[in-house]
Amino acid sequence: MTFLIPLIIGVVLLFVFLYFVPVGLWVTAQVSGVRVGIVQLIIMRIRKVPPSLIVNALITANKAGIAVTANDLETHYMAGGNVNNVVKALVSADKANIPLDFNMAAAIDLAGRDVADAVQLSVNPRVINTPPVAAVAKDGIQLIAKARVTVRANIAQLVGGAGEDTILARVGEGIVTTIGSATSHKAVLENPDMISKTVLAKGLDAGTAFEILSIDIADIDIGKNIGAELQTDQAEADLKVANAKAEERRAMAVAEEQEMKAKAQDARALVILAEAEIPKAMADAFRDGNLGIMDYYKMKNIEADTDMRDSIAGSDKKKK
Repeated sequence: MTFLIPLIIGVVLLFVFLYFVPVGLWVTAQVSGVRVGIVQLIIMRIRKVPPSLIVNALITANKAGIAVTANDLETHYMAGGNVNNVVKALVSADKANIPLDFNMAAAIDLAGRDVADAVQLSVNPRVINTPPVAAVAKDGIQLIAKARVTVRANIAQLVGGAGEDTILARVGEGIVTTIGSATSHKAVLENPDMISKTVLAKGLDAGTAFEILSIDIADIDIGKNIGAELQTDQAEADLKVANAKAEERRAMAVAEEQEMKAKAQDARALVILAEAEIPKAMADAFRDGNLGIMDYYKMKNIEADTDMRDSIAGSDKKKK
């Protein structure tokens, strides 16, 4: 038992030593031609940087002829970058003769873009399918177009450049502009390549992380007759306006009629009031001596004669 405790302590110390002093990893680096000091590996461990990650990446870069130092990879790891992805991108770019240095690759990686995928996209262009884009030609016919945009990554614009959404938006804008400026929808159907030529001529990939290689119109469908629908809507709106104006005139006529009736009633009321004053006036005339008895009887005879004549005239009209 007295020998067991020192043995356990010795084993623990050995594991601790091998953890902080990765001798096997150092030997692997030396055999692979990568000059990494044992002290540097110990410092990496203290800094919580995986020595195996840095050494393996250095070995890969060294075999591919990429000039990268352990300090560069360690700094990139501590900044939150993906060391393996950067080294993979550097190797792929070197094999494809794409100019890409470590600083640019590290910047692209730290910007949140997949630098290895960007290099692959530079070698193998990607096809982006646009959603259906609807536009109306000058003759009022709606066309619905779908395009296929072939792009490749622009390494120099990956940091700060716009993404695929901007490409799709600009292509859609170009499609709408081209169809909208066409005199007839038939011209677009006959020559769909006019859309591609117009869009490519605008340089829509400026300021983006991609370079547009080609724009191909995959499909064009005829949509609604927007012009006819607008004319129909305008006619309905004009009809509603005309009906409203007619209703307004009718209401004004009814109001005027009611006003005339009210005025007529007022006039009749005034006549009745005036007729009510006649007997009083006659009585005053009798008292003042301005009207005699004979004059009064003559007036009554005239009224009676007038009533008789009116009644005879009314009877003759009924017979006829």
